[in-house]
Amino acid sequence: MSNETLWGISSSASGRSWLLRNNNEREVDELARIYKLPQIVAKCLSGRGITVETANAYLNPSFREQFPEPSDFADMDKAVAIILQAVADKTAITIFADYDVDGATSSAQLHRWLQQVGNVPDLYVPDRLTEGYGPSTMAFDTIKATGAELVIIVDCGAVSHDAIAHAKSIGLTIVVLDHHLMGEGAMPVADALVNPNRNDDTSGYGYLAAAGLVFILLAALNRKAREIGMFNDKPEPNLMKLAELAALGTVCDVAQLVDFNRVLVAQGLKTMRFLHTSGLAALAEVGEIEPPFSTYHAGFVFGPRINAGGRIGKSDLGAELLASDDQARCAEIAAELDRLNIERKAIEKQVQEQAEAMAEQQMPDAAILVVASAGWHPGVIGIVAGRLKDKYNRPTVVIALGDDGLGQGSGRSVSGVNLGEAFSRAVKSGVLIKGGGHAMAGGLTLRADKVEQFRAFLTADIGTAALQAGSVRKLKIDVVAGLHAVDMDLAIALARSEPFGMGNPEPILAFSEVFIAYAQELNGGHVRCRLETELGDASLSAICFRAKDRGLAEILLNRSGNACHVAGKLRIDRWKGREKLNFQIEDVAPIE
Repeated sequence: MSNETLWGISSSASGRSWLLRNNNEREVDELARIYKLPQIVAKCLSGRGITVETANAYLNPSFREQFPEPSDFADMDKAVAIILQAVADKTAITIFADYDVDGATSSAQLHRWLQQVGNVPDLYVPDRLTEGYGPSTMAFDTIKATGAELVIIVDCGAVSHDAIAHAKSIGLTIVVLDHHLMGEGAMPVADALVNPNRNDDTSGYGYLAAAGLVFILLAALNRKAREIGMFNDKPEPNLMKLAELAALGTVCDVAQLVDFNRVLVAQGLKTMRFLHTSGLAALAEVGEIEPPFSTYHAGFVFGPRINAGGRIGKSDLGAELLASDDQARCAEIAAELDRLNIERKAIEKQVQEQAEAMAEQQMPDAAILVVASAGWHPGVIGIVAGRLKDKYNRPTVVIALGDDGLGQGSGRSVSGVNLGEAFSRAVKSGVLIKGGGHAMAGGLTLRADKVEQFRAFLTADIGTAALQAGSVRKLKIDVVAGLHAVDMDLAIALARSEPFGMGNPEPILAFSEVFIAYAQELNGGHVRCRLETELGDASLSAICFRAKDRGLAEILLNRSGNACHVAGKLRIDRWKGREKLNFQIEDVAPIE
């Protein structure tokens, strides 16, 4: 638990209270001794509930020790049997994938496995603008016309009742691999529906992204294929080479990095340094990054570029890139995705400015922010929703209204408010045409004239919980440190807790009464500075990203000679073989 206000900071420069995680001193000493950790690192582990008994699994995540039993998933064995029979019969297969990174990495894993066992599938990714999210009757008619007999749907389809019923009526076999919330009631009439969030699934792996679920399916396929002698005359697909894709999808879908997800991402990032996937190698080239890679590279370098195709370009570019081994074609696609990502940023900036102006009119009283406008590009509304959620600490829904009288919306939530379930209830109530997602994010379709009704529905449904969750903004501090204690060895030791992300946030260190010795504003509203002790006998280079948006730029640029408390993350910057210690500032509390 975290319950001690640090240095009495109840409202920092960003409006947050600083809460110091509690730790057990005896546990800290034991962790430091047994695992040879600096006290600061041991305190970080203890504050997160890591004990001497659980520390080994946390510090050394292992497939061997922590891999799920595939047969524990409802319909997994059924899906395996259908796919292996299709391979044996040389059945024409089409993979239907969502257009985001999770969909692209899921489809690429499956495509590569099928290709290695001798059945090269087709790939179908719906166009975000003309087809919308998920399977449709039109898509299945198109797929059927190509001669396909089996359609494997990844990262969507769990609530596509009508579309799948149509697919069955025209003679298609349907396997669904999804992870989205399904709600109660009947399931689609798929031949196999593997989803750890099915009501009757008892596997306990509801936190998986689709990419992780597909990786487990491939392990089940390998095991069964081995049993029946499929690999007697052909090599067995090496799943470790696909782990980098599973890890990428897991990180970019902001899945909880706990239990098996943490193992998957840790192992996947290790294999990513070899860039087994030609498409990732091409993206690393255009993104000017080099191994070793972290969740930062996955989420902020690879991910946005793969997503750019589905957001404002050709929806299947990301999936094609990750499935291809044609290096020339991969270089071509990567360059196009890089260009589209730059274009996406410009579109996003314009939409964000307009959406923020609307949100300001709803604050401070709104429990949930719902903003809508014609002319907004549907491909960037999810990013904008996330930005507004971060700024106002409110669940936020951004809706792009189309010429057809419909609106496509994307929402992002705050901890403790399940937005995906709220969207599902709105569908049942008739307010939404389609809707669903995860606890922290969701998507929807509604009639343009239903926006105000939808806002009222959300306010009544989750407004109280949203106000309660948004009333207190907290920054959890892992440990208090002095600038003298910060060095490369400490950064390396802290990195033993990687991978960091949702469910396992990067440790936050706090420095008391440090001075801003130098500060410079950079393009994009970032601020670079140097932290020093009062005597100037210890210093640390630092940067604060989006400082202007977060209300920190003015303080950092004008604190010369005045002490302040600073909190942030200690990182190692690597570039062209060189390593440099850097501190990423998360918050500042002026000392008056």
